[in-house]
Amino acid sequence: MPSRRTLLTTAMASAVTAAFAVPTAAQAQSYAAYAMVYFKESPNLTDDSYALHLAVSGDGLEWTPLNQNQPVATPTQGMQGLRDPFVLRKQDGTFTVLATDLKGRVFNLDNQYIHVWDSADLRSFTGYRRVKLHDMATHSWAPTAFWDPTRNRYAVVYSANNGTRDVFMVNYTSDFVNMGAAEVFFDPGFNVLDGDVLTHNGAFYLAYKNIGNGNLYVARSATGQPNTFTTLTSGVRQGDAIEAPILVKSNAGNTFWLWGDSFGPANAVFYAWRSTDIGGNSWAVVDQRTFTAPISSKHAGIIPVTEAERAALVTRWGAPQWNRLKSYNFPDRYVRHADNIGRLDPFPMEPPADQQWRLRPGLADAAAVSFESVNYPGRFLRHSGYAIRLDPNDNTAQFAADATFTRTAGLADAAWASFRSYNFPDRYLRHAGYVLRIDPLNGSSSASDRQDATFRVTF
Repeated sequence: MPSRRTLLTTAMASAVTAAFAVPTAAQAQSYAAYAMVYFKESPNLTDDSYALHLAVSGDGLEWTPLNQNQPVATPTQGMQGLRDPFVLRKQDGTFTVLATDLKGRVFNLDNQYIHVWDSADLRSFTGYRRVKLHDMATHSWAPTAFWDPTRNRYAVVYSANNGTRDVFMVNYTSDFVNMGAAEVFFDPGFNVLDGDVLTHNGAFYLAYKNIGNGNLYVARSATGQPNTFTTLTSGVRQGDAIEAPILVKSNAGNTFWLWGDSFGPANAVFYAWRSTDIGGNSWAVVDQRTFTAPISSKHAGIIPVTEAERAALVTRWGAPQWNRLKSYNFPDRYVRHADNIGRLDPFPMEPPADQQWRLRPGLADAAAVSFESVNYPGRFLRHSGYAIRLDPNDNTAQFAADATFTRTAGLADAAWASFRSYNFPDRYLRHAGYVLRIDPLNGSSSASDRQDATFRVTF
């Protein structure tokens, strides 16, 4: 008869396995969170990271970067760097991560290989390898994958040039080791880039970029087989240039998101659209006020996970030890310091750490909060002549009071936050002309003034 210890060990192992098992169709609603993989670039290269990064979200909109926004895995072969990572949950409940074999901003146009990792639960990454996809004199960019039930294989879709134009190629594999022969997957007669396939109700939906006009599109196939996709949409675009579309189904109902990020590291910004009909042609822009992507994140992959998986990933990799403050009425701007002045500037910014704050117990009141700079430890936001500066703590009572703020419900939106001065309690932290200060605010203040004093505490 097994001992009590053996039974307990077996039960614990079964519980861990169950937390990461693939839900059946009847259990599909157990997905209650999301995981994202990405790499990083910033305008002046200071935050570039051509390695695998990981974030999680409860609602698919507000993202928490894990491991302090540092890599969780790094390629050691080929160009020893990656772009365009993608994560797939396999049929057995484990995961595979695929990525382009590139490092930096010099693109290798002739690379037949991609990076691959295996993972039981995204808490560790094993079996690292480079796999060859084809023998053509072209690239293998932005690999994604989906399960093809008719072939009983995974379809690995990627961008390449077939000698005529840029198309999507596909290889079919059962193990991501033996990759099979390459064939054309999608060639609409013009150059395309960055394909992502979402299966829904037995159909297959392909998001892609038309290189010619720079727009993102969604196409549909009843079978998911090569050259069977028909474009449904008239094209969407935000910003000056966009790429890397991602199709995501919400865990909370019949809502779909189409994500894209702006082209080039100087514009490392995510955009999103929402639709209740993935098979239609109606995609509404998602207000940037409602979502926040990880700092410097680029060309991501997103999958649904269970709440147990999300919690396990936070436990394994750790949540950030810092925060950002996002403006309510200018949601593309964040509180930062520049030349020791408190400001509100657009993202991305250099250096990225200028917008990162450690929210300490208030220097004058532990129930309140003080904002310590991440890249200048010991320096805090404080008011002087009602203007906000970043100054070193001189350990005086005056400095402690000037650097302490009481967090309240947002003056423009109670789900956000506002910060009242500790020693001038009729004044709140706000921006005016994108410069931070404290001003008197109350219930009779204008809507614009209340919005200027409202922030989201995020990552």
